[in-house]
Amino acid sequence: MGELTLRGAGFEASLKRKQAEAAAALAAAAVSRSDSSASPDTLMRDTKVAADVVAETVTPGLIKRAGKSTVLWVDDNPNNNLHERRSLEALGISFVLATSTEEALDKLKRQYFDLIISDMGRPPDPQAGYTLLDKLRSTGDRIPFIIYAGSRDPQHVAESRRRGAVGCTNNPSELFEMVLSSLGRRA
Repeated sequence: MGELTLRGAGFEASLKRKQAEAAAALAAAAVSRSDSSASPDTLMRDTKVAADVVAETVTPGLIKRAGKSTVLWVDDNPNNNLHERRSLEALGISFVLATSTEEALDKLKRQYFDLIISDMGRPPDPQAGYTLLDKLRSTGDRIPFIIYAGSRDPQHVAESRRRGAVGCTNNPSELFEMVLSSLGRRA
């Protein structure tokens, strides 16, 4: 694989091609989720955090495991998470998308998934992420489940874990780490 060097604002990281692609997409996700009034320094910090997360998390063994992984991503607006998916696809992770709880349950009957990522609210259910998680856990299904929502309220995080989720976040870098950690445990 080729090497790529990124330089800027006091940081330099040499990353293999897949890592660089993942870092670029993760940085784009971080910037796209930033407050529109964020300063250039804040955006640069978020970009550096994304690059550091990839550099510290991604190993050759993880890339090998990721290439064998399929994730179900449930979100009624899948384009909202395009950069996040691209960051993980760069490592070889495959995604199947569902836009409703019912569609997700149907796909789960037909295919094995290594992980599920779900948003929280999908019309008409403002707690659709919990609804899907509860349905899976009530049948004994223990597939790792991450809620990727607009809020990272500590009570929401605690409730997600209480119901059996790996976690809940609205931060792209944290999501990236949760996904890779969950897939690493399942390998």
